[in-house]
Amino acid sequence: MTTVRCETITPGDYPVTVKVRTHELRSDLSTDSGGADAAAGAHDFFDISLATCKAHTAMWYAKRKGIPLERVEATVESDASQERAGIYKLTVRLAFHGAALTAEHKAALQRAVGACPIHKLMTTTDVQIETVTDDV
Repeated sequence: MTTVRCETITPGDYPVTVKVRTHELRSDLSTDSGGADAAAGAHDFFDISLATCKAHTAMWYAKRKGIPLERVEATVESDASQERAGIYKLTVRLAFHGAALTAEHKAALQRAVGACPIHKLMTTTDVQIETVTDDV
């Protein structure tokens, strides 16, 4: 089990510090939402998780299959214009780099990233969230 801890930095303000294992990140609201856009926001982290999972999956697969993948670029574009209607559209663009990559290698990598764990989590898993408030 992994625990993520999120805590307000300055009382009455939006920026938070986020801690997971030994890592510390920050998050803020965009200026459109009243924040200072001092860090990535929650939606950004959602999109980031998909981009990093695709990139990590490609490299993981390449290492295990002996595919000469040197570098991966993953770009996620989000369209939240219909989010209130239940549609949040993500477009992922991938680029696989390596001087010795063949068309067959790239096709295999494309298939592999289609099954990245976060993609599956976002699209096929029944995610259950329980919110509990601690009285402090």
